[in-house]
Amino acid sequence: MPKTNAPPKYFYIILIALPILFFVLLELGLRIFGYGFNNEQWDTAQEGSSIIMLNQEVAKRYFYTTKRIPISNQDVFDAEKKSIAFRVFVLGGSSAAGYPFSPLGSFSRYVRDRLKLSYPLSKIEVVNISMTAVNSYTVRDLFPGVLEQKPDLILIYAGHNEYYGALGVGSMESLGTSRKMVNLLLYLNRFKIVELLRNTIQWVMELFSGNEEKQSGTLMSRMAKDQYIKFDTETFNDGISQFEGNIRDILDMAKERNVPVILSTLVSNLKDQPPFISIESKNFPPADKIYNQAKYELNSGNYRIADSLFRFAKDLDGLRFRAPEKINQTIISLSREYKLPLVNLDSAFSAISPYGIIGNNLMTDHLHPTLKGYQLLGKLFFEKMEQSNFLPASELANLSGDEQDRITMVNFNFTELDSTIGDYRIKLLKNDWPFVTEGKKVPNSTLLHPDNVTDSIAAHVLEDIITWEEAHRKMATYYLGRKNINAFLKEMDALISQYPIVVEYYDYVANILIPLKDYVKAYKYLMIGYDIKPSAFRAKWLGTLNLYKDNLELAEKYLNESLTIDTKDSQAWYNLAGVYVKKNNYKKALENVNNALMLNPNYAEAIGLKKQLESAMNNRN
Repeated sequence: MPKTNAPPKYFYIILIALPILFFVLLELGLRIFGYGFNNEQWDTAQEGSSIIMLNQEVAKRYFYTTKRIPISNQDVFDAEKKSIAFRVFVLGGSSAAGYPFSPLGSFSRYVRDRLKLSYPLSKIEVVNISMTAVNSYTVRDLFPGVLEQKPDLILIYAGHNEYYGALGVGSMESLGTSRKMVNLLLYLNRFKIVELLRNTIQWVMELFSGNEEKQSGTLMSRMAKDQYIKFDTETFNDGISQFEGNIRDILDMAKERNVPVILSTLVSNLKDQPPFISIESKNFPPADKIYNQAKYELNSGNYRIADSLFRFAKDLDGLRFRAPEKINQTIISLSREYKLPLVNLDSAFSAISPYGIIGNNLMTDHLHPTLKGYQLLGKLFFEKMEQSNFLPASELANLSGDEQDRITMVNFNFTELDSTIGDYRIKLLKNDWPFVTEGKKVPNSTLLHPDNVTDSIAAHVLEDIITWEEAHRKMATYYLGRKNINAFLKEMDALISQYPIVVEYYDYVANILIPLKDYVKAYKYLMIGYDIKPSAFRAKWLGTLNLYKDNLELAEKYLNESLTIDTKDSQAWYNLAGVYVKKNNYKKALENVNNALMLNPNYAEAIGLKKQLESAMNNRN
């Protein structure tokens, strides 16, 4: 047979290069035309701003079939870290986010407020990027992006959602039990081609199934998908391995970048939360039987035995909404292995609980602390930061630890509306599976029956009629209409605490306080707003209030700055004239009065001042 010539080498190169080129061009095309969602980790907090926050669409990386994705508490920080900044990141699930009292009730708010009080010379940035229904896969995926933001410290409170949280071994969003494969897929999610493939598969599945996502119940209850997991089975141990492997990766990354991390053990409601699901097993007794034994030992005064049995009953619970004891053991073991500071929250909560057993005294439900519990966790994290020499290098305010804690608690921005929203969230949670069966549910309208304005506004938040921000604005308007200025200020302070870069809030409060002649408070709001972003309005009133206090140099500075921004403000010209009157510079005062009158010829005060100045200048001559 005649010998055929082999194809040239460049033929094979082209053969390999063509599909690669196709996918590269497809990826570029999808990006250019803005296909899909914004899968970047960070996003600007305001258009044209240099302030950034966690992208509120980032959870779409982890939720493939769930339509309503969780978002973070929207904490903001500078894109370029300032030299005086002390930056702390907080990572975890719903407990780390502060549910049901989020955003203001999270332990990170206590940490932030106490740091600001104790280190006034530092720019404090405590950025909580925790989200509901996520687990260590999400924390691991976001961690490299956190390290890129040059954190001074990272706090982690995570572990309850390992089984049913996004991509967990028991979740409806699971991608399997291979940790390497799941993390590889999470990395590939950054590419638009993968998103296109995901969306295509989802479209085909919906086309054939015809089923729409059930929206009732909490996100975690929907993620569980009725999947029960027996104690000490392969799936149970896969969850432990998943958590340990992901946290180990996280700690290795932090160690490589020399970024300190503080871990915390987890707390659960042991005494007052019966097991959700009892499963018969050859190797272990049913969870409810052990729970009843624990109650018997508690009533008999055998508190240590009761505590051990309550913990065992929790571990035997077939519905893994509470982290098993093995998760806490893993956290303690990793903290020792990596020589990390550890907040033993489980021990601390037990120490102040009746009989030394955690129950409703510090827990709102099965695993979320009360507001008091979250504040205690914040205090413990702060004290561990202090003990570990992780705190800022700037000069410490001259306050004892007890005084810092007292002032932080007194000024904690958390209103009656926030408390009511939290209570309603728990009512709705406990009115659904797994707390009650479908036939025993009470209509939500009964649970959210409003008795007053606060109840009504809180109910609208839970019914998605208004946002949390709109709710606080409504409450502020309500109090203002009734001339309850203290309550009005508390609502506005809550808004400012949550959205500190919205300068319009500072202006609004100042506009209310100035006519009431509460100049001290007005000055405080104006100054904070001015530091964020100078404006003609803020500079004018800072100058005017300094004029009232005879701080003439500051008054002149701010009023001139205001007029540089807006030359058509007759009041600013008039007030600047007042500065020069007090400086006995009548000529310059007259020039500024004339500027005011050119803009507003009927300005009565300016007309009067002009006559006085002209008379005084004539008398001098």
